[in-house]
Amino acid sequence: MIHKVINIQVDYKKAGAVQDGYQPLLYTYIQEYSEELAISGKRPAVIICPGGAYRFKSDREAEVVALRYLAAGMQAFVLQYSVAPSRYPSAMLELAASVAWVRTHAEEYWVDPDKIVIAGFSAGGHLCACLGNLWDEPVLEKTLGETYPVETGDNPAHTGKKPWKPDGMILSYPVITMGEFTHEESRELLLGEDFTPQMANELSMENRVSQKTVPAFLWHTWEDDAVPVENTLQMAAALRKNHIPFEMHIYEKGVHGLSLCDDTVDDKVRYFPEDNRNWIDMAIRWLKRLA
Repeated sequence: MIHKVINIQVDYKKAGAVQDGYQPLLYTYIQEYSEELAISGKRPAVIICPGGAYRFKSDREAEVVALRYLAAGMQAFVLQYSVAPSRYPSAMLELAASVAWVRTHAEEYWVDPDKIVIAGFSAGGHLCACLGNLWDEPVLEKTLGETYPVETGDNPAHTGKKPWKPDGMILSYPVITMGEFTHEESRELLLGEDFTPQMANELSMENRVSQKTVPAFLWHTWEDDAVPVENTLQMAAALRKNHIPFEMHIYEKGVHGLSLCDDTVDDKVRYFPEDNRNWIDMAIRWLKRLA
């Protein structure tokens, strides 16, 4: 396995972003090439964004998850992104730059450049939904276009493709809305205490789904009282309305922050319903069949 720590470089000034000087880091979990493995030359890639209410990044949703994707035959990455006092769109710029970095290095690290998926938990799910919805926003090209130019060439499947566009997103009990069913701490830390209704509306990801939104896999629990299940339900409804393919699973039991929902992420706080543990297997199957 190739394990590196990559400094993700973003020109925040170009975007007018508030960022506190934190250096975002991309941790790599890369399986090396082997002639004995048919999949070896071109593996899907997953970039994981841990949750933590835009206040911290949870270890329970980081490396342990990356290793599960790695074991399933994928190249895995964990992004340690900026949190408060940094503000939107700093973290989204960092995730976009990470997608672009992975795609730019696809051949070097045996990645399928057409299967780069972002996977977020809780507030990390909101971050992934932001990029999954807003990858075509001018601020991204303004900030990243010089470092990662839009692809050109004879292949119509790639010509004009923005390197920072993910090919899909896996959203685990995600914060989606900044409205009625929001996670208030995430909203305040992302937008600041003096946020306006317009800011909240624009960062409610169910409002930003369009025909440009990337396909999604979503899961949540009915019992989640930290980030209500309405977040996922509203996102799914918006995806359906815009004819974006998605797969969704709602489990009855289980509190917020289940991660892999087994003893590898036991924090002596949560009960992990055994029935929920298959979400990662279903996400992997979804990713493998992603067009």
